[in-house]
Amino acid sequence: MKKINFKSSKGVLLKNTFMLYILQFSTYLIALLVAPYQTRVLGTEIFGGVLEASAAIIVYFQLIIDFGFLLSATEEVSRERQNKEKLSRIMTSVTWCKFLLAAVSFVVLFILCQTIPAWKQKEVFLYLTFAATFLNSMMPDYLYRGLESMTAITIRTVIIKVFFAAAMLIFLKRPDQVWIIPLLNIIGNGIAMIVAYIHVNKQFGIKFAAVKVKEVFGEMWRSSTFFFSRIATTAYTALNTIILDIITQSGAQTGYYTSANKLITAGKNGLSPIADSMYPYMAKNKDFKLVKKVLLVFEPVIFLFCAVVFIFAEPLCGWFFGADFAQAGLVLRAMLPVGVIVLPSYILGFPTLTAMGISKHANYSTIVGSVFHIAVLSILFFTDNLGMISLAASVSVTEAVILLYRIIVIIKNRHLMSNTEVTDGNN
Repeated sequence: MKKINFKSSKGVLLKNTFMLYILQFSTYLIALLVAPYQTRVLGTEIFGGVLEASAAIIVYFQLIIDFGFLLSATEEVSRERQNKEKLSRIMTSVTWCKFLLAAVSFVVLFILCQTIPAWKQKEVFLYLTFAATFLNSMMPDYLYRGLESMTAITIRTVIIKVFFAAAMLIFLKRPDQVWIIPLLNIIGNGIAMIVAYIHVNKQFGIKFAAVKVKEVFGEMWRSSTFFFSRIATTAYTALNTIILDIITQSGAQTGYYTSANKLITAGKNGLSPIADSMYPYMAKNKDFKLVKKVLLVFEPVIFLFCAVVFIFAEPLCGWFFGADFAQAGLVLRAMLPVGVIVLPSYILGFPTLTAMGISKHANYSTIVGSVFHIAVLSILFFTDNLGMISLAASVSVTEAVILLYRIIVIIKNRHLMSNTEVTDGNN
């Protein structure tokens, strides 16, 4: 078996960042690249009212299945990286947790489809989307992140996803064939998942093991605070799409909103691997100077890019998604502040606050943001101002509130950054 160098260093951080970026962003980049074809074939109503509305609904169930393991299990794997037996037990326990959560989620989805008319109309499509999401959630990403070894799995997974995205372009020809999209995702995600577990076994010697019930629920308990943080975040993202799907008579406004949101989401997920890869590094090395350097390098570029997009938002959306989607530019303008806010919010979240020993505030900030967002939605509802533009603007304001919370906490606790030694990991 090939010997693995588990030591952390800035060199490993950069490589891990690059590979994590490719793995995560490829999913969203592929989705973004095929979106213009989907919008032109499906039209505003099917694209917004079926495809994107279903994706927003299933996001909640995905968060339940993931349950924050991407953060809690990553930290645990990083801590136990030399103990293969312990790693095997962590992987098995997390997998059992996800199976249990998926079973409960499906029962809830079935009940909701029988009671909500808008969901009943796309019931089969929701089930297919749920299956594809479940298989994607079963990927052991937390192992690769915790071990800081992303190269092999990244290459394999991206190749598989590109192949099935190309298949979608070949087979999707009419609006009534929209079911082809989740079906191909099921096949692609399933193959990627199987390849990942085979690689984990052969490369790292990590395999499924017999575990006790208390170990399974122990993993779930450790991840619960991360889960509440992530579910709170979703309350002000996917919830907006679901609201539009319910209150509008057609899927057109949902289509405008979700197409603009797709561009913002692609940008957010293009930046998140930077923070994700910094998370285990910062937890170990407490290199607060790195935080400042990263923000000084990236933020000016991001601001300039968002300014250009703001000016040309409507023609950009019309060119990218099709002439029928030009109005999505209005939504995009209202959401663009998120593009500027997201990187500092990510980096000043778990990477920085964990290194300071106050990671609970990363969770608290999203909970505060969620409560704030729901309050804003309530005001918009009672004043009869709910619409795609007001909902988009509410997301920008909520993201600003979350960032402000994190900045205030860091300033108030800045003494926790002093007297910390930065280690290279090879010492």
